[in-house]
Amino acid sequence: QVQLVESGGGLVQTGGSLRLSCAASGLFFSSYAMGWFRQAPGSEREFVAAISWGGDSTNYADFVKGRFTISRDNAKNTVYLQMNSLKPEDTAVYYCAADSEARYSGPNTYWGKGTLVTVSS
Repeated sequence: QVQLVESGGGLVQTGGSLRLSCAASGLFFSSYAMGWFRQAPGSEREFVAAISWGGDSTNYADFVKGRFTISRDNAKNTVYLQMNSLKPEDTAVYYCAADSEARYSGPNTYWGKGTLVTVSS
């Protein structure tokens, strides 16, 4: 079965950094585009960043451009999200997603259970 396990969340002060990891198993990792999404309390899940199958292309939400970096290591079946200059509004549960069509919806999408990031003011 497909499993995505996020790690690296925690409590950090404003301006600090965290590196999230998502370890994938049960799928041919390089056949999947990978993404990070987040959901703040009382809000809908929103797109954060995505990376293509081979890691040659990335996309970011406007609110994280210049601060967050997504990367992947296909040899380790792992995708990362380096988060710098964190703000209180970045506080959310961060989810890893895998999608063979880079759509992040429907039957081709797999989701992790999330890791909590809390940024104190």
